[in-house]
Amino acid sequence: RISLGIKQLGGDPMESLGDTVRKGAVVTCTVTGVSDNGLEVTVGEDNMPAFIRRAELARDRGDQRPERFAVGDKLDARVTQFDRASRKIQLSVKALEIAEEKEAVAQYGSSDSGASLGDILGAALNKASTDDK
Repeated sequence: RISLGIKQLGGDPMESLGDTVRKGAVVTCTVTGVSDNGLEVTVGEDNMPAFIRRAELARDRGDQRPERFAVGDKLDARVTQFDRASRKIQLSVKALEIAEEKEAVAQYGSSDSGASLGDILGAALNKASTDDK
């Protein structure tokens, strides 16, 4: 007698993810559950389950609310850990935001121009006062 389950018929989702998912890669995931501790998501076409902790949902503490996401939402996250042996994937939206900001600063220059509001307004006021005289 031979018995076979549905899981044995399909391929191993960890094997199919191994080619595209690695530490540091950006993946698109779908929210499957929302809890107080974070988001349960699935990654890839084979729907490999993963979890995004509350602290890794956003860079700003005010945006680290799991309830702002709904089941079925799609979001991009960076893979922070991929362990085949324990079959766990750790994701972080926060790490993705930090990497995108670093890339933007490198591409477009410093985030601070170095000028303060007093410097800018002071120059404009001095110019206006010299024009009045």
